[in-house]
Amino acid sequence: MASDGWEIIPLSEIADLRTGKLDSNAAVERGRYPFFTCSPETLRIDHCAFDCEAALLAGNNANGVFPVKYYHGKFNAYQRTYVITSKDRLKLNTKYLYYQLHLLRQRLGDYSIGTATKFLTHTILNPLPIPVPPLPEQDAIANILGVLDDKIELNRRMNETLEGLARAIFQSWFVDFDPVRAQRDGLPPPALSPATAALFPDSFEDSTLGKIPKGWRVGVLEDVLSVIETGSRPKGGVGGISFGVPSIGAESIVGLGKFNFGKTKYVPVEFFEAMRKGHVESRDVLLYKDGGRPGEYEPHVAMFGDGFPFERSCINEHVYRLRANERLSQTLLYFWLTSEVALDEMRRKGTGVAIPGLNSTAVKSLTTLIPSREVVASFNQAAESFVGRILSNCNESRNLAATRDALLPKLLSGEIRVAEAERLVEDAG
Repeated sequence: MASDGWEIIPLSEIADLRTGKLDSNAAVERGRYPFFTCSPETLRIDHCAFDCEAALLAGNNANGVFPVKYYHGKFNAYQRTYVITSKDRLKLNTKYLYYQLHLLRQRLGDYSIGTATKFLTHTILNPLPIPVPPLPEQDAIANILGVLDDKIELNRRMNETLEGLARAIFQSWFVDFDPVRAQRDGLPPPALSPATAALFPDSFEDSTLGKIPKGWRVGVLEDVLSVIETGSRPKGGVGGISFGVPSIGAESIVGLGKFNFGKTKYVPVEFFEAMRKGHVESRDVLLYKDGGRPGEYEPHVAMFGDGFPFERSCINEHVYRLRANERLSQTLLYFWLTSEVALDEMRRKGTGVAIPGLNSTAVKSLTTLIPSREVVASFNQAAESFVGRILSNCNESRNLAATRDALLPKLLSGEIRVAEAERLVEDAG
């Protein structure tokens, strides 16, 4: 039942529903404009067809879950993506409508048609009942929820910057060898203190990786690992298990401090406690093991920690858990395995097998640059502040998202009013 002063209005009476015109193959790697498709990921394209404020709703999906996004500006859209805009901005706040559709997205699967692929048609969408309060209340609701989403997005962008800064140090020290070149050429060290610069040699020597700093060596991953193991799942899988201990699979190995909580799976507590291996520890480096497309293996590496994404969790049999010994650090291990040198080697070794992926022997044989212990310690100290801040931001965003998700159905139904929601947001922030 709608709250006092609210109306229930069919979607088509308050919004226009258009679709894009392009195939998803039109995307380019670094286009000027966002390209919205039916995928949760936003692609890029070099030309735009829309310049407006809109909610973008996937019109088809294989799993019956239809992503919805909000955007204001120039963009383009896939031919089966709905571009939904307000008919009258003086009566409907588009961001408010986006949140209503976001709340409905799970139920849309029940309304959709199709078997292998689920579709949303105009016939399904036009009559959708949308609770519509007076515009000032719409504005306030959209602002409250938007503040939370904006902070989450700010943390995401900040994390990209922080990881970029840490990776720039890695690239300079362990790929371009800038400190060694400076020492050799008698130049000032590149943004290093004299004490740090003195940790690097002043010449190179030949290796299987080409020229490397003198005194460093090329080994294999087995030389620098204390742990390499996979986890497991109960017989019959984890389908239908809705609580317990989170089990991290290959789909969640996407980077440093990145996790899609909508894909969380679980194992029973008793199973977790009986597992002899596969318990995730803080700052573990996780590597996607297998399951690539036939003839193609694309490696993925992640690192979690400091309570993110969970205080306790495990991995399944498709993920490796890696921990470095005293010759390396977890942070350096992560950046080495996400370098192009390591990724290229993993692609080569993982593709030429019947089931694309890496067995443990192949992982242990991966080429590894082993610097001096002093340089490893110095890098860890330099990069740790960035990694720690990233994981702290992840934890904050997780809490903000939990607050948003708790407020969403109550605000959008009128169960709680704006003033009460504002107090809850202040407490969360």
